[in-house]
Amino acid sequence: MSEHDTDTPTRDDAVAKVAGLVDRARMSMLTTMTNDGRHVSRPMALQEVEFDGDLWFFCYDDSDKARQVVAHPEVNVSFSDEKNSSWVSLSGRATVVHDRAKAETLWSPALEVWFADGLETPGLALLRVEVDTAEYWDAPKSKVKQLVGGLRAAVSGEPDKFPSTNETVRLD
Repeated sequence: MSEHDTDTPTRDDAVAKVAGLVDRARMSMLTTMTNDGRHVSRPMALQEVEFDGDLWFFCYDDSDKARQVVAHPEVNVSFSDEKNSSWVSLSGRATVVHDRAKAETLWSPALEVWFADGLETPGLALLRVEVDTAEYWDAPKSKVKQLVGGLRAAVSGEPDKFPSTNETVRLD
């Protein structure tokens, strides 16, 4: 389906599609806004949890990103999966969360690289992003199909001939 199609996926379909794309990518870039209006992006590791419209990250509650989220909760999280030719841009509201039970659920030993004392790390917090909009681009995995589609689009002058999907969906 291209961005010009009128078929709108249901919320469940949209969440499932975005969940699959996010799960394949795993690493993301979180973009926040500074007090002087600049956008700042940094890599973040998404926690292992089934995407239901929320994203979860660990952070320090006194970090720049946490302070920026408190002041300006609107954020963007982007994922890139070049291997599978897919990209996802998620927009929503972030909050700093202090919830020990949720942290225990999300914790993995790999996080000790950043949080040496594990769940006892002073200032440990969660960053929850409640996603309201997702835009994704998903091209065929076959590089040959991408090349043929790109050539077809170039020759015909019709970008819609490129074999990819671009959708913007509301998740709230």
